[in-house]
Amino acid sequence: MNRILPVLTILLAIVVIWYAASVWMNAPWQTRLNERADLANVPFTEFVAQTWAQDKPVLPSPHQVAGEIWNATIALEPTSKRSLAYHGWITLSATLLGFAFGTSLGVLLAVAIIHNDASDRSLMPWIIASQTVPIVAVAPMLVVGLNAVGLTGLVPKALISMYLSFFPVVVGMVKGLRSPEGIQLDLLRTYDATPWQAFWKLRWPAAMPFLFASMKVGIAISLVGAIVAELSNTAGGGLGVRLLTGSVNGQTVQIWAALFIAAGLAAVLVAVVGRAEHMVNRRTGVRA
Repeated sequence: MNRILPVLTILLAIVVIWYAASVWMNAPWQTRLNERADLANVPFTEFVAQTWAQDKPVLPSPHQVAGEIWNATIALEPTSKRSLAYHGWITLSATLLGFAFGTSLGVLLAVAIIHNDASDRSLMPWIIASQTVPIVAVAPMLVVGLNAVGLTGLVPKALISMYLSFFPVVVGMVKGLRSPEGIQLDLLRTYDATPWQAFWKLRWPAAMPFLFASMKVGIAISLVGAIVAELSNTAGGGLGVRLLTGSVNGQTVQIWAALFIAAGLAAVLVAVVGRAEHMVNRRTGVRA
């Protein structure tokens, strides 16, 4: 209870501020609507209720977002193209595939970097430079280029997710694989351990905390990459498409509902990675 109470307090404060902000941001438009309808001297409580019930509010109220999430998930068949569950699954599929690609690429690059000085000097600058290019600029070019060679659907979105997610894994794993002290490496050499044995028995276990910390960042940013990719490929569906169509049509409630589903997916994915970290630590005897 001592842990839950602070969380509930913060959550309640956010909801109260959100409701107050909804009144403040929606009030100008509601005033115009009342003037057009010749409604004068509207009681304050009724006016507040009106700001919380607009069809296209500037800032939807919490209960409007919650209602939209319910109507677009529970109240619809998961296979319906209007369902957030349907679009969420598309985004999740691209996220997981891109995360798998990005993590694998990041680990392979990190291993090459720590075992080869030339790779360190040549690859790391380009790896860092790759993240200075705005993904919003890269995504449309990549999607169009891959479509031209026949790659459509999940793969282009997964590659954009990989582009974002491999970077934290590379940086974290390079740091982790280099974390063993020189005296530990010298001890293995006295035991006549091969570089391969030193890698698996010392470097790899030492890098595990760094790997999982990087994967938590990578899985979240992979979701961002999938959503950005969907903005460039509206035919494939996904939460990015819901955000785009909501923006074009002025459906702010739809936008906020899709944002909350995306945030929920990210939280669940990070929690899954954290759970995997806990299981690995327990099997290897590492204290978290």
